Amino acid sequence: MSVSLYSLNEVELTEQLAVLDEKSYRARQILDWVWNKRVESIEEMTNLPATLREKLAAQYNLHRLQHTKTQGSEDTTRKFLFRLHDGRYVECVLIPASPALYGAKADRRTLCVSSQVGCAYGCKFCASGLDGFTRNLTSDEIAGQVLLAEQISGEKVNNIVFMGMGEPLANLPNLLKAIEIITAHWGLNIGARHLTISTSGLVPQIKKLADHHQQIRLAISFHGASNEVRDRIMPVNQKWPVEDLMEALHYWNARKRQKLTLEYILIKGVNDDLDEARLLVKRATAARAKVNLIPYNTVEGLEWERPSSEHCRAFHSILKGNGVVSTLRLEKGHDIDAACGQLRLKQEKAEQ
Repeated sequence: MSVSLYSLNEVELTEQLAVLDEKSYRARQILDWVWNKRVESIEEMTNLPATLREKLAAQYNLHRLQHTKTQGSEDTTRKFLFRLHDGRYVECVLIPASPALYGAKADRRTLCVSSQVGCAYGCKFCASGLDGFTRNLTSDEIAGQVLLAEQISGEKVNNIVFMGMGEPLANLPNLLKAIEIITAHWGLNIGARHLTISTSGLVPQIKKLADHHQQIRLAISFHGASNEVRDRIMPVNQKWPVEDLMEALHYWNARKRQKLTLEYILIKGVNDDLDEARLLVKRATAARAKVNLIPYNTVEGLEWERPSSEHCRAFHSILKGNGVVSTLRLEKGHDIDAACGQLRLKQEKAEQ
C-alpha cells in the first residue's frame, strides 16, 4: 500500500528520498507542491525530474478526503462532511468571526476539526459517541480537513479548534503530528497560538501537552463545576474527578502562557442551576480561566433541552458579576446539525 505524502514531515521525507538516492533539497520542493501549490497529482510537480516523479508515483499517493456534503446556515457557518478512504465519515465546521471565540478579529475564520471517527468517552449530551468509537484519525486525515475546507470555501483558515468529533487527547500522537504539519513553514503555516485543543479532562494527557514545546491553547469541556454534575453527564469524571482535573490545570498554568478556557454547555435542569454558576466562578478563578457558555444544541435521540435565553443570561451575569472573563455564545450554526456528529450519523444511517 502506498504512503500518503500528506502524512510526512520534512525530516521523514528527506530520509525516504535518501533511500531513493535523491538529493535532500527535493523534500522542500515536494512539500511546496503538496501544501502550498496544493497539486492533486505527483505528475503536476513539474520542477522534479521525470524519473523522480516515477519513483514517487510508485510508492506514494496524494489521496485526499472526499467532500460529500456541505450544510450552510444563514449566518454563513458551514458544516462539511468528508468521506475517508475506508468509507467512514468525519465532519468539520467553518465558523465566521465571533467575539466569543477567543477574541476573534473580524476577518478570522475558525475551523472546528475532528480527531476521531466517533468517540469512546460517552458524554451524555454529545452526538459524537452515539454510534460508538470506530478509530483514530491519522495525521494526514486531521490536517487534510483544513486543506479541503480551504479549497471548498475559497477562504484561508487562520484559527483552528480541535473540538469536532472525538477526544483529541485520546489520539495524541497523531494529533501532535498533524499539528506539526499545520504549523510548519513548509506546511499550512498557521501559528500554534491560533490552535486550541479541547479535552473532556484526560489528566495525564493534559500534563503531556503542557510539556509540549509549542504554545498551543487548551480548552476544557467542563460542563459541570461539581463532581455530582460531571458524574451525571461525563463518564470521564469517574476516572479523573474535578479535583484531579484542577490539579492538571495548575500544572498547565505553570508551564504555558496561554490562558485556559472552560467550555460550558448549558443544559436545562442538569447543570444550569445558579448555585452551579457560583461554584463555576470558584473553579474558573482558581484555574485563571475564561469561561465560554454555550446553550445546548438539540441532538436527535437525546433527552436534553436548552435553557431559556433569560436563564442563560442570569447564569452568565453571576460569572460577570464575580469578575470571571466569560462569554455567552448564542451559537452559530444551530440550523445545520451543528452538534458534533449529527451530520455524520445521518449519512451513515442513510447508507445502511
